[in-house]
Amino acid sequence: MIYMDNAATSWPKPESVYTARLNCMKKHGANPGRSGHKMAVEAGSILLYTREMLCQLFSIDNPFQMIFTMNTTESLNLAIKGCTQPGDHIITTSMEHNSVARPLKELEKINISTTYVRADSQGKIDPTDIRKAIRVNTRLIVTTHASNVTGTLVPVQEIGKIAREHGILYLVDAAQTAGIIPINLSTLPVDMMAMPGHKGLLGPQGTGVLYLAPHVRLKQLKEGGTGSQSESLVQPEFLPDRYESGTLNTPGIAGLGAGINYIIKKGQNTLLARVRRIEKFFLDALLNIPGIKVYGPTNMKDRTGAISINIKDFDSAYIANLLDEKYNIAVRGAIHCSPLAHKTIGTLKQGTVRFSPGIFNTLDEAKECIKALEQLTRLK
Repeated sequence: MIYMDNAATSWPKPESVYTARLNCMKKHGANPGRSGHKMAVEAGSILLYTREMLCQLFSIDNPFQMIFTMNTTESLNLAIKGCTQPGDHIITTSMEHNSVARPLKELEKINISTTYVRADSQGKIDPTDIRKAIRVNTRLIVTTHASNVTGTLVPVQEIGKIAREHGILYLVDAAQTAGIIPINLSTLPVDMMAMPGHKGLLGPQGTGVLYLAPHVRLKQLKEGGTGSQSESLVQPEFLPDRYESGTLNTPGIAGLGAGINYIIKKGQNTLLARVRRIEKFFLDALLNIPGIKVYGPTNMKDRTGAISINIKDFDSAYIANLLDEKYNIAVRGAIHCSPLAHKTIGTLKQGTVRFSPGIFNTLDEAKECIKALEQLTRLK
């Protein structure tokens, strides 16, 4: 199969990821932080190692600023709900995934209001519109880093500066960029960043991370066993324990650490350049095929990852199914859990067919995809 669905989950993983996960289960399958025996200590060291790998990749010093979660969705829920209270105001954009939009909708029930800054037809956000939306009670700005529909990059540097000027917290959803685009959290004006382990960081599913800047303190969403201060009925205040109640996915985190190590060893810029070459070939070819509409920016500096298209007026899910069944090409069709983005670019009814190449795709595979699409444009 030609796998072009890396925006959903990266596949395949480096061999070291599979090995690390299996070795953890076979050799160190104890509960980290809950016992003093050798296996538990080794399991705890796996967690610390992966935090340190995250620090190295994102250029921060304190490994306990990296909170482990199950996925980006859990990270976003913790960040959004943990920093707001009734009467607050939140600013977001019309390009957000439901993992942002649905928590915000839920918060309306407790009198937390949201302003949706509208992007243009390519999914681009003007930071000036973010500034104009600020109110006296604005507590949080939350934006994606790159749209999972159009691949459009959001100007997080500029938005972060605006947030800092006004003393507003800024949360970035890095589901489509973490591990793919170099991000320096020691200089980027971001207070929180949510990221998946299973996409650009090359780890297994069931792993996620929430970065918290040193000054950020959130209300935890759950309380329970942490292996620390067990004599107390009160949740620990210190990081990361405050936000990591219950047994963590240690085998998954072991795999995540291996995935991040692979990125560091291969060189993030080297891996990014490999994917960029495929993306550029894809875009250039698509723009020259009659009957295909391409969404989002065509300038490579304004985009990354997701390449969304439609063929004439055909339903996007129908085309995605044909690519799977007839050509053995894995893509994603329909709405991609992002109805706001589809409404913005005018595809809410049709959806889009999304191609998302990854580091293990080849130019030859991209050429096969183009051939298949050329054939599908002849459908009547």
